[in-house]
Amino acid sequence: MSKVFSAHAVSVDGYLSGRTPDGEKEFGRGLGDAPMLFDWYFDGDTPSQVFDGFKLSKQSVAFFDTAAARVGAIVVGHTTYEHSSRFGGGSPHPDAPMVLVSHEPVPEVGEAQALVTTGIGDAIATARELAGGKDVGLMGGGVVTSALEAGLVDEVILHQVPILLGGGRSYFQEVAEHVRLRLIEAVPAPGVTHLRYEVIR
Repeated sequence: MSKVFSAHAVSVDGYLSGRTPDGEKEFGRGLGDAPMLFDWYFDGDTPSQVFDGFKLSKQSVAFFDTAAARVGAIVVGHTTYEHSSRFGGGSPHPDAPMVLVSHEPVPEVGEAQALVTTGIGDAIATARELAGGKDVGLMGGGVVTSALEAGLVDEVILHQVPILLGGGRSYFQEVAEHVRLRLIEAVPAPGVTHLRYEVIR
C-alpha cells in the first residue's frame, strides 16, 4: 500500500515562515535580513530531475529528488493554497495531481484540482486513488496535523534550515496526543539538514 508523508522546509525552532506570513511574498521568509527557508533549492550546482529550475547541492538533490519522485498525488490545505496563489490552477508538484482539502466550498478551484470538503480522511483516500500506487504527499501545517491526529501519516520529512526565527507560522499545530517519531535518515547538506522520520503507531 502506498505511504502518506509530508516534507517541508522549517527553521530549527519549527517555523515555516516568519512573524508576518500575510501573503505570498512573505511565505517562507524570516525576519528582516534572515534568509529564505528555501534558499537551498537554488544555491547548488546540481539540477533537480523532478523540479525544473531547482539547482541544489549534490547532497540535497539526491535526497530531494528521491522524495519528490515518490509522490503520485498531493493533498494541500486551504491556507497553503491561498498563500501560493492557488498554484495557478495546477499542482505544487510537476508530475502529481493536487487534492485541495477545505472545510468550505472553494468556487475558484481549478479544473485540474480536486476539492474535498468532507475531511482529511476522504482527501487522502481521493489522493490514493489518483496516485496510481505511488505515495501521497501532504502540504500545509494544518493538513499534516489533522492527518497525524487521524493516524494517517507514515513519514515526516523536515528540511531543517539552520536558523531560529523566534516566531511566525509554526509547521505543526497543537495535537491532542503525543506523536512519536523515529529518525530513519539524516543527511547534512550545505544550508540544510534533511531529516526523515517514521511515525510510530
